[in-house]
Amino acid sequence: MDDHRPAGPGDWPADLYAWTGGLALAVAIAPSRPPLAAAAGTILLAAALHSAVAWPVQLYRRRYEYASMAFFRALAGTVVVVCGLLLVLAPASGLIVLLGSGAGLVGMVAIRWTRLARRAHSTAKAPVLIYGAGAAGHRLLRAMQQDRHCRYRAVGFLDDDPRKHRLRISGVPVLGGRPSLRRALTSSAACGVIFAVRNEDGALLGSLRTEMSEISGYFLKVLPSLDDSLDVGQVRDVELADLLGRRQIDTDLTAIGDYLTGKRVLVTGAGGSIGSELCRQLHLFAPAELMMLDRDESALHAVQLSIHGRALLDDPSLILADLRDAATIRQIFTDRRPEVVFHAAALKHLTLLERHPAEALQTNVLGTLNVLESALATGVQRLVNISTDKAADPTSVLGYTKRITERLTAHHGFLNVRFGNVLGSRGSVVMAFKAQIAEGGPVTVTDPDVTRYFMTIPEAVQLVIQAAAIGSGGEALVLDMGTPVRIADLARQLIGDSRVEIVYTGLRPGEKLHEELLGRGEADVRPLHPLISHVQVPPLAPVLARALVASSHDATALVGAMADLCVVPAVVIDVPTLSAARTS
Repeated sequence: MDDHRPAGPGDWPADLYAWTGGLALAVAIAPSRPPLAAAAGTILLAAALHSAVAWPVQLYRRRYEYASMAFFRALAGTVVVVCGLLLVLAPASGLIVLLGSGAGLVGMVAIRWTRLARRAHSTAKAPVLIYGAGAAGHRLLRAMQQDRHCRYRAVGFLDDDPRKHRLRISGVPVLGGRPSLRRALTSSAACGVIFAVRNEDGALLGSLRTEMSEISGYFLKVLPSLDDSLDVGQVRDVELADLLGRRQIDTDLTAIGDYLTGKRVLVTGAGGSIGSELCRQLHLFAPAELMMLDRDESALHAVQLSIHGRALLDDPSLILADLRDAATIRQIFTDRRPEVVFHAAALKHLTLLERHPAEALQTNVLGTLNVLESALATGVQRLVNISTDKAADPTSVLGYTKRITERLTAHHGFLNVRFGNVLGSRGSVVMAFKAQIAEGGPVTVTDPDVTRYFMTIPEAVQLVIQAAAIGSGGEALVLDMGTPVRIADLARQLIGDSRVEIVYTGLRPGEKLHEELLGRGEADVRPLHPLISHVQVPPLAPVLARALVASSHDATALVGAMADLCVVPAVVIDVPTLSAARTS
């Protein structure tokens, strides 16, 4: 809208209101108030005279630029003439007329400047279309209209429900559905689209992004959350998690974090993707002490920097140690006496561990056992072992070791948390794909039909924190991760418009075509949270895990023995007996 459009007839009622307000104010403050009938008569006479004088001088016939000096001179002249006529026609109300005329003129000027400021502010906002005319779209529009500092101004809706077409929502029209996208962008002069669909459909968002990428000059934005506390300032570019249709877990951490405040908390693997985010979020709960343990000194440096803004490595909260060193781990627990432990340290690269199963045994199994036994010996109140969906009906060395640690954790009366692949974690398939795309390709995918579950790092960390509050010893808490994602589709989303080839390499040893969140015989029970399953884990005696060392020199025998421990009841028998039973 042009800030300098001519003044039109729409300004006339506002000026009459200004006259009414000005004269009413004058009557209220006058030393001697006239009778009510006389005051009302003066106000009506002023309105009639103003109309009679203003129209002949074309004050409201778009002759003057809006809020220009010429317009204000004409307006002031009109008020002076009306004031003079009122003094002649109603001389007894002289003081009221003079005061009312002045106040009315001030009101008329104020109305113009206020409108001009609003018009300029509205023009500075980027016009956008809102995709989705449902409840989420309604709330987004309302937030835009109520937020004076919002950068966006809704000029139209798009919705695929034909019943909503041609509707107007708070004055904003629904311009059609997806087929109307190009026409709506052009006709409304919108700069882009904000996607506002409840329970975001990743496939829909992905196809919309693809279509908009073919129309140059427009942006596509999303909101990270569409809840009742919606903040338009959170509008951001589309991210991979949006395209995957991830549903954010509904967790009120402030309500469940009381068990952390004032407590001594230890995080193993604190320098990793999950461990470092855990430390950052745990720090917000003001624990009495937050101990961050890792064997990677550079990773500890990075996490300290991210939390405190400084990293001199002189803080006793940083603990450089290896989980394989049982004596050191026991001493740390004895000296520092943690009350809550989050065990995130592990080797996790499936293919590499297939080649080095003894390393997986030393870190994932025996290292975890060192933590569990130390925790039990020093009276740790809560311990959460972070597991993976590969522990459900495992077929790989990684899966075997994580299932064994689940059972060891259950034996010691502590809790497991199981989830799938984490977007943005170090070494994740997403990072590998991005690196391959940056190099010009090709992007390597094992199989066209391979699928995996994905979650974001914040989701994973929230689940871990909540698990310690609602879980019981001997359980594994499993997040409902929605629909599995085809890795080939994920690669295509990342590739986007770039001409990078996808090459299929075939499944590697130990890999599944499709992962499962729950293993055979595990019941999906959700007593406390609609997105969290509680699975009972059969315990495993530590002596069986330690007996695996006897087979560590023979990779084949070790892998077979680990596989046996995932399914054999927790009774004390020799590792050779386990392997013999498996081969028979």
